[in-house]
Amino acid sequence: MARNKFPEQTLEHILTVSAQLFTEKGYEKTSIQDIIDHLGMSKGAVYHHFKSKEEILDAVMERQFAFAAQMLDQLVENANAISAKDKLVYILEHIVSNQQVHSLDRVLLTQIKNPLFIVKGIQQTVQIDAPIIAAIMREGVTDGSITTGNPEACAEIFLMLINIWINPTLFSRTPEETKERLHFLQHMMHTIGVPIVTNTLIDQIIHQHNEMGAYNYSVKGTHQHTRDAFNEN
Repeated sequence: MARNKFPEQTLEHILTVSAQLFTEKGYEKTSIQDIIDHLGMSKGAVYHHFKSKEEILDAVMERQFAFAAQMLDQLVENANAISAKDKLVYILEHIVSNQQVHSLDRVLLTQIKNPLFIVKGIQQTVQIDAPIIAAIMREGVTDGSITTGNPEACAEIFLMLINIWINPTLFSRTPEETKERLHFLQHMMHTIGVPIVTNTLIDQIIHQHNEMGAYNYSVKGTHQHTRDAFNEN
């Protein structure tokens, strides 16, 4: 059998095609055979890299998280703002409005009942994203545009709330209920000296949730599924 001279290109091709199918057909309705057929590869070539559809999804998500992290780094480096507070506003609004960052949001919805997926998202938020946001908050404390006494904790709490608590799919909320909580978050952040939740950001988040179908996605049984999964461990 001929050796694959370009394994990285093959891997990238598998992930690109899989992401496209997961988005268009839905993760649950996409089979390994669908992926193989669209790739035009042998079954062995695909199974050389991945043993299951779940492994492919994990790799697709990791690639998407890596892209989002790279974009965050670029925004931090290139943001041209008068103050650190304005820099954070610029970064948040650009991340929420960037379509490539959210290209797999509908795929993420299919994993919302998976407690391990939620935990992984929380770890990503606290360990990777929060330190970057905290560093900018410290800049804000120095330039006077931010007055929180604990930038590290503030960054973690803010991202946890906006990524988890605000998520309408997790709690079966309507757009109105979600917007109400976003305004509460806006007030809370202003009160603790970090006024970075703008009305524009709120509108962008509501719009993005609508685009991904978050308000229509059924999560009945989510809590029972979560309890059952943890009870098995």
